[in-house]
Amino acid sequence: MKNFLLFTILIGCIGKLYAQNDIETTKNIVYAQDGDKKLQLDIYKPKAVQEPRLIIWVHGGAWHSGSKENPPLGLVPFGYALASVDFHASTEKPFPADVHDIKAAIRFLRANASKYGYKADNIVIWGSSSGGHLAALVATTNNNAELEGKLGDFTNTSSSVQGCIDFYGPTNFLTILNQSTPHGLNVRLPALAILLGKPLDQATELAKLASPVYQVDANDPPLFIVHGEQDIQVPVNQSIELMSAYKAKNLKVQIEFIPNAGHSDPAYSKPELMEKIAKFLKGNGL
Repeated sequence: MKNFLLFTILIGCIGKLYAQNDIETTKNIVYAQDGDKKLQLDIYKPKAVQEPRLIIWVHGGAWHSGSKENPPLGLVPFGYALASVDFHASTEKPFPADVHDIKAAIRFLRANASKYGYKADNIVIWGSSSGGHLAALVATTNNNAELEGKLGDFTNTSSSVQGCIDFYGPTNFLTILNQSTPHGLNVRLPALAILLGKPLDQATELAKLASPVYQVDANDPPLFIVHGEQDIQVPVNQSIELMSAYKAKNLKVQIEFIPNAGHSDPAYSKPELMEKIAKFLKGNGL
């Protein structure tokens, strides 16, 4: 969690330097309501671009922490709008509530594209750590009725995404424990039990549903993966598994290993990496 907060602060500060004069920000838009809870998102748009394409940011925090505040804005200078989404913490509601929320946010954002001034034809989803997991899971479950949910006013609007950026997210809950360091196990076992609503060894089928590796099919969107080679919190093999699942289906995937980087590192926010991601997105029509 400490590493995730450091990463968020680093990329948030870089984004703010650009945002001072060049980004239009709309905060605390309610995209759905669940009982008394208002689910909200923020939109950041480059002022110089008319109707930019949209990236949706999913924050990390072991599924139970974090917020939409201070998202990474490193792709905004490349002409993208970014929507940062809040969703139910696992301590409030277990999986798949978080996925239902995010898909409701996508439906809302697509339905309201003209109101907020961005394009909705090719939406990209991006997340880091547990947010990377959720982004990859949303991207690999386009049109999955079991994970769609019924939140919000736009249930007839598509929640499909056309691209995904996964920063060091878990991808296979059935293999991750055997790949984990003692530190990783100490963090992960309780976090997964809260996420799934029961210990992992009692939730095999639910764990498979929650694992992007098992959801990959031939229709999944282009995927850009980033992972630090020295990550002791989320094993790098998790990203390799997802890459391999994509390649097995002949899907478009690119992986960027960051030498000497752990679960948090300034390298994740470098302009050179943002440029590689933007090139990948634009090369795939995104």
